[in-house]
Amino acid sequence: MSERNVLDLLCSMIRFPSLSGEEDEICAYMQSYVDAAGIQNRRIGNSLYFWIGSGTNKLLLASHLDVVPPSSGHPYPPFDAAEVNGRIYGRGASDAKASGAAMTSALLELAAENWHPENGQVIVALTECEETHYEKNGLRRLLKDHLPRPQAALVGEPTSLIPTIAQKGLLVLRLDAKGKSAHAARHALGENAILQTVRDIQQLSAITFDRVHPVLGPTSLNVTTIQGGTARNVIPDQCTIYLDIRSTPSYTHEEIVAKVREAVSSEVTVHSDRIVPVSTKTDENIVDACLEALPGTEPAGSPTASDWVFLKDVPTVKIGPGHSELSHTAEECVDTSEVMRAVDFYKSAVKGYFEHSRKV
Repeated sequence: MSERNVLDLLCSMIRFPSLSGEEDEICAYMQSYVDAAGIQNRRIGNSLYFWIGSGTNKLLLASHLDVVPPSSGHPYPPFDAAEVNGRIYGRGASDAKASGAAMTSALLELAAENWHPENGQVIVALTECEETHYEKNGLRRLLKDHLPRPQAALVGEPTSLIPTIAQKGLLVLRLDAKGKSAHAARHALGENAILQTVRDIQQLSAITFDRVHPVLGPTSLNVTTIQGGTARNVIPDQCTIYLDIRSTPSYTHEEIVAKVREAVSSEVTVHSDRIVPVSTKTDENIVDACLEALPGTEPAGSPTASDWVFLKDVPTVKIGPGHSELSHTAEECVDTSEVMRAVDFYKSAVKGYFEHSRKV
């Protein structure tokens, strides 16, 4: 197949403004694309998966079709797929349609070469609602009701083709301080909830996370919002702050919540703890296959969340073309050379994984 094929496919994908919940047209297009190549496939909602092989050792390659809304200030129309100076610009160019296009092209090329995994199956899943809608997340739905649990996985996200073997989680906590209102002129009759919150913030800043993850580093805790008070002359009887905690596998979310509750006087409520930290051991076959496909590359960690959270018990590597720093920005683009290199990488990693599995 021509190297240009994956670039043309990526450009076609970008031209669909597939915001979360609006992936119908791009899903239909991708299904017709793999149909034309004679690849077995199935559509569930606005998610599509297709495969080669039929054995019990299943390797999943997963990426998402949806994108976030355009930003202000795009240098080119966000859904035109402008190709300029060796880069393709547009919303979703790197996050994550480049991965989806490269994974699709890799599987189609393997099929065209009559390569099939020994006692295995390679599945590509292109899914809906990754950026939003946890309950409607396409990969979550596929794994729950339609796909067997894979033995290993590659998650396609922009990592500059660096194998990512650990990913931070996100724990969001709400802290509510309760006071007693009073006229500001008679402040001694009240209890100032904002001052209680200030003391709690001081206690929060003293919390330490001594167990540092070897790839992801330390857990981080930040106060991101604060709301309290109703009028300039009233002692506030309540104050609420939210904590953004980027967790690592070194601490469970339960351990972190316990630390926070011990440190503060406010009532602590778990607002969200679904995005758990995940990691893969360096001696897993899928890690070996990725490193062999990219000689001289060292595995890394990622601070951003992805569909990997739905594969937390599966040896997984997050890897794809594009720079993560450009995700959700007006400057989002991807190098054409990296997209083409990604196709070769996915093919090599797939083959390497099954070669390692055969030796076990």
